Amino acid sequence: MPRIKPNPLALALAAAFSLQPALALADEDAPIALPTPPKAEGQTHVTADDMDGEMNVELKARGNVVVTRDDQKLESDWLDYYQNKDRVKAGDRFKMTRGVDVVTGTTLDYNVANYSGTGMDPVFAMGKPAPAAKGAPASPRPMSTVPMRGDGQQVDFRGQNQYRVYNSRINSCEPGDDSWYLNSSLLDLDYVNGVGTARNARLNFYGVPILYTPWMDFPLNGNRKSGFLPPSFKTGSNGTEVALPYYWNIAPNYDATITPHFNDKHGTMLGAEFRYLQPSYSGSIYTEQLPKDKVTDKNRYAWYATHNQTLAPGLTFGYNANYVSDPNYFKDFGDRLSIAANVNLVREAWLSYGFGWQGGSANTTLRAQRYQTLLEKPAPGDIPYARLPQLIFNVNQKLPQGFSANLQSELTRFSHPTLQNGDRLVAYPSLTWSLDKSWGFLRPKIGMHLTEYQLDALPGQQARSVSRSLPIFSTDAGLYFDRDTEFLGQDHLLTLEPRLFYVNIPTRSQNNLPNFDTSENDFNFAQLFTENRFSGSDRVNGANQLTTALTSRLINQENGLERIRLTVGKRYYFNQDDISLAGVPQQRTVSGSNLLLGASGDLAKGWRLDSSYEWNEALKTTERYNAQLRYNPAPGKVLSARYRYGRYEQQDNTSLYGPLRQIDIGAQWPIAKKWYALGRYNYSLADRKPLEQLAGFEYNDGCWSARLVGQRYVSDLTTTKNAIYFQLEFKGLGGFGNNPLNTLKLAIPGYSKTNDL
Repeated sequence: MPRIKPNPLALALAAAFSLQPALALADEDAPIALPTPPKAEGQTHVTADDMDGEMNVELKARGNVVVTRDDQKLESDWLDYYQNKDRVKAGDRFKMTRGVDVVTGTTLDYNVANYSGTGMDPVFAMGKPAPAAKGAPASPRPMSTVPMRGDGQQVDFRGQNQYRVYNSRINSCEPGDDSWYLNSSLLDLDYVNGVGTARNARLNFYGVPILYTPWMDFPLNGNRKSGFLPPSFKTGSNGTEVALPYYWNIAPNYDATITPHFNDKHGTMLGAEFRYLQPSYSGSIYTEQLPKDKVTDKNRYAWYATHNQTLAPGLTFGYNANYVSDPNYFKDFGDRLSIAANVNLVREAWLSYGFGWQGGSANTTLRAQRYQTLLEKPAPGDIPYARLPQLIFNVNQKLPQGFSANLQSELTRFSHPTLQNGDRLVAYPSLTWSLDKSWGFLRPKIGMHLTEYQLDALPGQQARSVSRSLPIFSTDAGLYFDRDTEFLGQDHLLTLEPRLFYVNIPTRSQNNLPNFDTSENDFNFAQLFTENRFSGSDRVNGANQLTTALTSRLINQENGLERIRLTVGKRYYFNQDDISLAGVPQQRTVSGSNLLLGASGDLAKGWRLDSSYEWNEALKTTERYNAQLRYNPAPGKVLSARYRYGRYEQQDNTSLYGPLRQIDIGAQWPIAKKWYALGRYNYSLADRKPLEQLAGFEYNDGCWSARLVGQRYVSDLTTTKNAIYFQLEFKGLGGFGNNPLNTLKLAIPGYSKTNDL
């Protein structure tokens, strides 16, 4: 179940103002009846068409009245000024500007010295820049995060930057847009403490009340504030669910979110997250608890915890722990993202220390690591080994004349419930010489890969020690050529970049060595320039081979845009000896690797191509290819089409292999003013079934937006699930419903949130 992150703006159910335009009051070009001397702080100045009265007692001003004092400016039709009290009464219309706040109304009774008084029929705009009185200092408070506007029956000015409004309406829309607003019987806006409070608050959407709360408070300055976050709801194959999160701002560096989830299919779940932040450490703890699931009649739960801490300069400590009650947890309470991302849940803790000196550095890490495999009946090979513990030590040192020395080493205790356990010591010292010039580079390297095992006893087999020593030599070299050219009437740079990578490693049998953490890497361009095609340290391939590659790029010299990149690469073998993943020596049947081709670039405005192709040298057939064309002329406008082919590929989240042929089409496009259509269709030609279908609409009115998305996806080899997302989002307020943004970003390459357009 996705965690709900607190959003300060989502707490501000009163983050905007003025549901009708402010009245234009004073004529800036009107003649000034009484000139004033240069203004000083704390002095009140009055101008008008006509003024009379008794000096230092009472002043009556009529016509285009303007009163200024510090950051206050009052404009009205008429004004009575009681000078000995610094009190003014104004009408028939008034406009009060206090820093970045503007309030208009019918009548005003106000003390200009202490910023207090009462105004009737107020219309206000808070937090928007407004010109202060000429010569007056700027407002002492910063502008609020979300400008607010509104109106009410009465406003009490309760001091500098403090207001109370009776029977108010507020929103954050542009003037004239009252599509939504928040009503309250009493509204306090305290910009001194950055807190707003509303009583008997109702959220209205096009005049229809959709939410009521008897009391709420919210931040006015973007700071965090305790309170309920907008509720969310979702529906699909896993049931219909409503969640009501409460955010608790415990302290400036501590907070918590408590979220009850009400699911009609599974029951009531409670989620809770606690976050902490200190100068030297930070972390979070999150849990979901469902007693007696109505479907399984079992307790369902999840735990997640992270921590990162600096203990001393260069010394850090941390942990990342995840655990769920059963293998089907994410299938029942997650979405396609969580199902795909959580096959093996990690639990690990580490202690690291790094230090440096002139021309060198070293780092060491002590780690304990274990996984929870979320398969109902996992095979032994599906469960990763635990590292209990692992000690890593790496060091590098620059030497004279372009040389550098490096050491990569580790000592690990591997543990598994059913397979061979043991200790492994790995050390890989190496010496490299580097020549780097503008026209190219040359980097020969020589090293020795040393491995020592202490293996536990097995039934019928005693404990034993085995080792392996392999010298490794490699050379990486490349050249860079370029010339100026013209393309589509613009200056471009055309490059030609050949590269060679040679590796020599003797082939030695390794079938007497266990396989704790090794797998064969996917074959791609990056893998062409590595010494070992295996990950981990249990297998090291034999090699007497040369990689040849050529890259050519066409680069726009004005903006650096890469119009096109063409690449070709292949590895050539000078002998046929090799090592399998099982560690058994084997003979290659071909003289070279598969051929790799690639083409990508920004072909024209809005057009992007990414493609790759792999030719199987042994079978004389296509191994795989991938082509994606995307048209994205502007944010909110994207069309993409992708085709993937694999002759023999591993199926997602399984150990099964088979052919892969998929069509993937995605789109986000405006279909009318303020309306956007969304869609994705991912179809497996090999399985003759859709893997994911997604369709929906977005509406963006500027002050509010809505999203309705339906999704159908394959969660495993035999199960298909449905999900419906609906979200209503108010500017400056937050969203109500189930947020589909993460799903849309994954499903539609180039997707843009319409609120940001």
